[in-house]
Amino acid sequence: MRWERYRGVLLDLDGVITPTAEVHQRAWAELFAPWGFTPDDYLTHVDGKPRYDGVRAFLASRGELRPDGDPDDAPGDATVAALGNRKDVLFRELLDREGVTPYPGTMALLDELDRLGIRQAVVSSSRNARPVLGAAGLGERFAHVVDGVTLDAEGLAGKPAPDMFLRAAALLGVDPVNAVVVEDATSGVAAGAAGGFGLVIGVDRGGNREALAAAGAHLVVGDLSETLLLEEGA
Repeated sequence: MRWERYRGVLLDLDGVITPTAEVHQRAWAELFAPWGFTPDDYLTHVDGKPRYDGVRAFLASRGELRPDGDPDDAPGDATVAALGNRKDVLFRELLDREGVTPYPGTMALLDELDRLGIRQAVVSSSRNARPVLGAAGLGERFAHVVDGVTLDAEGLAGKPAPDMFLRAAALLGVDPVNAVVVEDATSGVAAGAAGGFGLVIGVDRGGNREALAAAGAHLVVGDLSETLLLEEGA
């Protein structure tokens, strides 16, 4: 993989930099246990999406509706916001209890990007992106983080819309065609493809390779260390 061809790299967080996608999946599974939540439900309905969008999508898959409610709703199950807020509590409890360690292959890539002088940003739908980065010892690692907090503050559309990645590219001062999107979720890959980015890399952490390619990934790898081993790439 010839990284020097690009000026910026935009990385999702959960499942790309840190294994917190597993923590998110466990929190969603606990939240939706009464509905028989499965790993396929996670990949299809909630992975990579803003939390409330994930709640709506999953409930719709079971033919259920809830009023949107208000972001200040207490954690519960009466509204979309209440369910989303309860999921956030479950996630933070798991994160506090178990901590998180970044993927070694991703850290090796970040070091190589630093060596090449290629700018980087984190693009995550999660409102917990900064706490996760802090828990992983990466709180000061990235100058720009476009996350769920940014999404709400700036009125951006969530993935699979390309808005969050386009915002991050603008913050880096990089044209999308000269930037790489790195994602483990089909919604994020679709966002990268929709944004006209020069390269979209899908990271398959668990049998999602075909879906990532179908969503628009130009390249799918099992770990980002693979992009440091190839003599030739995209």
